[in-house]
Amino acid sequence: MIFRNPWFLTLIPVLLFLWLRTGKKRGKKQVSIGYSSLSHFKALPSSWRIRLLPLLPWLQFFALILIILALARPQVGLKESWERKEGIDLILVLDVSTSMLAEDFEVRGGRRNRLEIVKEVTDNFIQNRRHDRLGIVIFGEKPYILSPLTWDKNFTVTRLAQVQAGMVEDGTAIGSALATAINRLRQSEAESKVVILLTDGVNNAGHIHPLTAAEAAQALGITIYTIGAGSKGPVPYPTTDLWGRKVYRNVRIDLDEALLQKIAELTGGRYFSAIDTVSLRETFAQIDQMNKTVIEMRHYHEYKDLYPVLIICALTLLLLEEVFRRTVLRRLP
Repeated sequence: MIFRNPWFLTLIPVLLFLWLRTGKKRGKKQVSIGYSSLSHFKALPSSWRIRLLPLLPWLQFFALILIILALARPQVGLKESWERKEGIDLILVLDVSTSMLAEDFEVRGGRRNRLEIVKEVTDNFIQNRRHDRLGIVIFGEKPYILSPLTWDKNFTVTRLAQVQAGMVEDGTAIGSALATAINRLRQSEAESKVVILLTDGVNNAGHIHPLTAAEAAQALGITIYTIGAGSKGPVPYPTTDLWGRKVYRNVRIDLDEALLQKIAELTGGRYFSAIDTVSLRETFAQIDQMNKTVIEMRHYHEYKDLYPVLIICALTLLLLEEVFRRTVLRRLP
């Protein structure tokens, strides 16, 4: 049982004090008159009405107690159960440089750019992490916190939908992006802290080397999973011709897989190569099964208020007190 408004219970000691004080005054008002002429008669037995008369004030007292308890709003859990929850603090670090516009991913026979597929797969990943705190860091030449660590999945997904390639200065600052994510997790009290880094380029910006950031993550007990997005070799990249029409040219986008492998290995994570839509989905599915903290929590599915019953009982006592006072226990003036 719980009380939603427990501060009302402090009125009970106050009521007891006032009740005892008024009880003493009532006792002093009682006057006994002796009749010397009847002293030789034996004491007559008192009737049941006389014996019940002192109990009338107690009906009022218990009614007031019930009203105070009702104000405190007691509740009982109808269904008690134990639920096992798995949760971690996790930050997604997404590359949003213009290289993510390369359209080497396919969905249902149609060509899509890398960032569109990454956003779609990441959205599904976020929706499945029910008991995690998630955050998002995007980066190009500089890192930016798109979403802080939060349990609000709707907010995180909404912010993710706003991501566009080239929305920040162009470049690939992997080390600085990792440092930003690590700094957000540094004060986390979660048992498992994870960073998922997704990029399709080579570190060419920022003032922090990626391995330096990885060493800091290792010292803080943060695991980093790295994902290299995009196929190898020349890939179709959209551009416009002289007449403003969309055309494609094949470009080579370098990916430093060796560096991504070192970052992951140094922190106890893994490197994944996502060369197409299928492999990217499989990558996030594998990460989804890793590094979960099991938390056992007791909770109630539904609560029932008891104050209606208490109010009814209190009103019943007051009604009985009034009925008895005006009928069988009526006192003559």
